[in-house]
Amino acid sequence: MPTKNAFPSLADVRRGYRAFQLNERRDAMYVTASFLVKNSWGRPRELANGLGVLLLTWNQALYRYGVFDFKKLEGCLKRNAAKLESLRERHILDAAQADDSTIRELFTEFLAALAIAERSKRGTRSPVATAKALHLLAPHFFPLWDRKIADAYDCSYSRDPASAYLRFFGKMQILTRTLPKRLRAGVDGKTVLKLIDEYNYATFTQNWAKSDTN
Repeated sequence: MPTKNAFPSLADVRRGYRAFQLNERRDAMYVTASFLVKNSWGRPRELANGLGVLLLTWNQALYRYGVFDFKKLEGCLKRNAAKLESLRERHILDAAQADDSTIRELFTEFLAALAIAERSKRGTRSPVATAKALHLLAPHFFPLWDRKIADAYDCSYSRDPASAYLRFFGKMQILTRTLPKRLRAGVDGKTVLKLIDEYNYATFTQNWAKSDTN
């Protein structure tokens, strides 16, 4: 398991994302949502619908209690269009400390926009859905996580999710830097952050892959 002083080896990462590809049957939704986001870029209403395809599938365990407000998400996309445009093609390795405030602001705004908007769970927010939405909007820049992955990197988000995500972002930047240049550019149409997430999900969320990292 990664710690503050240890990250997975290249062999670990490869073993993890291969285990993901062998076991995960929902990845078609990621491909579909990515396509919808790409082809609706610049049109907030259609963009919100594209994000919804992935979020309501991947986060079904949460959103079965009620969905987020698509109009609120559309408004968030409109307000942050310039920031998202500037990050759309950027790579996580290009990020600097000056980007921290933008990352925090976007995470906080999308966390609110994606809160459940109805029924008994109204107001419930999801740091997981937030990271997924940001990743789809800037897939080379924003890493994905879930609770088990965050905990594995000592980035628990139970109290201050925006700060936890900034710490996690920094660790995923370090991990990306340790990988070979060919992987940093992505493989088979997947960004390096998607490959890292496949490793993380297979290793920490599902225990499909055993890591040699201590």
